Amino acid sequence: MDKDKIIRFIKKQKVSFICSLDEEGFPNIKAMLKPRKFADLKEFYFSTNTSSMRVKQYRANPNASIYFYHKGIIRYEGVMLTGTMEVLTDQETKNMIWRKGDTLFYKQGVTDPDYCVLKFTAMKGRYYCDLKTESFEI
Repeated sequence: MDKDKIIRFIKKQKVSFICSLDEEGFPNIKAMLKPRKFADLKEFYFSTNTSSMRVKQYRANPNASIYFYHKGIIRYEGVMLTGTMEVLTDQETKNMIWRKGDTLFYKQGVTDPDYCVLKFTAMKGRYYCDLKTESFEI
């Protein structure tokens, strides 16, 4: 597995998918904007509403996955990472990924109690391209 190639691929994507588990253990998938920040293939940071269904699900069960893909005319490429999702509400982390335009979603700004950060920590992954898959550890 070429880790740098996977990182370059993820950086190019505009959309990501996050998966949580509901109360009955069924997966729930949601399209999100790409992570605000990520470190290597280990940690990914997303912004979301504290009042969201996902936050409730991750607090009850932190097991999660995230997925990135690109579908070209002929070629399909995808990366799935599995690990855990933490809900972070500390001001330092919120400040770290805050963007000026976020006031559209969080009227009280970076201190809005309905603004929080989802931190995904990957443990393993699976890469798909050109009819080939490869599993890898983080």
